[in-house]
Amino acid sequence: MPQSYEFDVLIIGSGAAGLTVALNLPEHLRVAVISKANISSGATLWAQGGIAAVLDDEDSLENHISDTLNAGGGLCHEDAVRFTVEHGRESIDWLIDSGVTFTRDDHSQYHLTREGGHSHRRIIHAADATGHAVSTTLTSQAQARPNITLMSRRVAVDLITNRKLALPGNACVGAYILNLEDNHVELFRARFTILATGGASKAYRYTTNPDGASGDGIAMAWRAGCRVGNMEFNQFHPTCLYHPHAKSFLITEAVRGEGGVLLLPDGSRFMDRFDDRGELAPRDIVARAIDHEMKRLGADHLLLDISHKPADFIRHHFPTIHEKCLTFGIDITKEPIPVVPAAHYTCGGILSDERARTDINQLYVVGEAAFTGLHGANRMASNSLLECLVYGRAAAADITRRESDIPAPPQAPDWDESQVRDSDEDVVISHNWDELRHFMWDYVGIVRTTKRLQRAKHRIDLLEREIGEFYSNYRVSNDLLELRNLVTVADLIICSALQRRESRGLHYTLDFPGLLHEAKDTVLVPTTYRRSSP
Repeated sequence: MPQSYEFDVLIIGSGAAGLTVALNLPEHLRVAVISKANISSGATLWAQGGIAAVLDDEDSLENHISDTLNAGGGLCHEDAVRFTVEHGRESIDWLIDSGVTFTRDDHSQYHLTREGGHSHRRIIHAADATGHAVSTTLTSQAQARPNITLMSRRVAVDLITNRKLALPGNACVGAYILNLEDNHVELFRARFTILATGGASKAYRYTTNPDGASGDGIAMAWRAGCRVGNMEFNQFHPTCLYHPHAKSFLITEAVRGEGGVLLLPDGSRFMDRFDDRGELAPRDIVARAIDHEMKRLGADHLLLDISHKPADFIRHHFPTIHEKCLTFGIDITKEPIPVVPAAHYTCGGILSDERARTDINQLYVVGEAAFTGLHGANRMASNSLLECLVYGRAAAADITRRESDIPAPPQAPDWDESQVRDSDEDVVISHNWDELRHFMWDYVGIVRTTKRLQRAKHRIDLLEREIGEFYSNYRVSNDLLELRNLVTVADLIICSALQRRESRGLHYTLDFPGLLHEAKDTVLVPTTYRRSSP
């Protein structure tokens, strides 16, 4: 028989966003943190660069706000940017108090680096493995809390709402979760549910993200009735290691921040032809420049060179990258790194407010799955981990304020598996998976056209029908759930891209290369949508 659980707070996702919520909740609340694989398997672990915050006397909150607004292509919500930046230092202080060890300079001060779009050095980091330091520290803290239960190898299937239970109101009361150990779907009831499920870059053939980045939270929230916004803005990181045996290894923007230069195959620089800021231009400009040069030359990769810096400097600042590249026979102290752009970050997501609340009562979203208004049309480097911390702490504060007023969750039925059978056609899933990621890369990538988007929409409609039929007849599996969610999110991306008849930030279309006079968000509304009570 499948298990049934009841918690005060159910957190789906165990990265920086989810763990920040868990660790900032009162210790009398019973908290479950759900992870697809092991607890440290999300995108946080792989974040290299660092966290943006105003920590230097020569910098200012207004500088950070201005830089973020400039990078966001006119679509950042200034109130969200200001809220995030103003809570930056306290969030960093909380990490330090939690035990995260950041890199210090020769004077024992925290070393701050600079990345694309930033006017000052404000990126605090732990060498080139900041995400690893944050993830392992917060996981250790969570493991030590008796009120927090960490549950790995579980995949969310769908949210449970009052509406699904034919009850009054518009609240989320838990979720169905697939236990990958025994392949049974478990019932999790909770007074509060937090989606901290990350982005959807796995919709693309080439990505810097871990395998779990399949847009699960965005798709589940959409099916439950939440609005989503700005899904057309997919950030492609300019520099992913290009090697036949390297899987999704990112070369941090900090390499360019510390003097790394981009080169054509003949060794010549090219970024100055695209932007006065050269290698320190925002990511969308750098990624398009690389994509343009690769297509112009018919090259399968370009080069990123920092070998002109002292070898000790490189090994000290980028030990992880240095060691990883050595395993592929590349010594970055002596030669350039072969790089290509890859899908990296989902700037849009589930609409939320400054307390991380969604359209459904008692359902929160934090991190990459959320659309807070911070990133606009292009996320500025190292603002993402900051967003996880600030909004994670805000969600915990709101739950703490409300928890005495929210009753225990209602009863809900167990998952019904009586009408389905085991699949003997898993080839359907793998084939559709490959088809989806290929046409998303070819038709909905760095440079788009209306005709390509329409072709993608036609194919996604066919896939949705096929996967819907498969989902109705067979027992769920991790691959089927991820494919189902990716098809939903890919459809949201395509529909959003078709609605935006201009080129802004990360959305660049050859049919509408100019900017519209008025900058507007793209907000999609599910047909079942009903506005939640405050």
